[in-house]
Amino acid sequence: MPQSLANILVHLVFSTKDRAPLIPSDIETELHAYSSQVFETCESPMIAIGGVEDHVHILFRLSRTKTMAQIVETIKTDTSRWIKTKGTAYARFHWQSGYGAFSVGPVDYEKVVRYIRSQRTHHQRKTFQEEYRELMRRSGQELDERYAWD
Repeated sequence: MPQSLANILVHLVFSTKDRAPLIPSDIETELHAYSSQVFETCESPMIAIGGVEDHVHILFRLSRTKTMAQIVETIKTDTSRWIKTKGTAYARFHWQSGYGAFSVGPVDYEKVVRYIRSQRTHHQRKTFQEEYRELMRRSGQELDERYAWD
């Protein structure tokens, strides 16, 4: 086959270091727009983004030529650098070192988009840790909590 095609959808989740509430609503929209640009440079178009003060959820199409680790490193590095330009209050901003990446099938696509876009409502009832444990359980992954919460 002379053409290489892929349609791998990924639900990516990561938090701020120590889940510090460092993403206020006044920069959230800009952060989301900037994140979309970074995903484009990684040849991995962003489909949806949402989150709250201490974490983000992103649905994107995985590049055919870049690894998950390369994309996550780029998005975290570039957005962290960008946030630090927003003033001295963000000088110590960092993302946690880890992340969760979950495959999304075509059947679940719309459901995941709705879930990501409703993060504010969702987190009125559930903490990030509770949510992440549930995502891990649903994906069949074991969570070693000694290493999950930096």
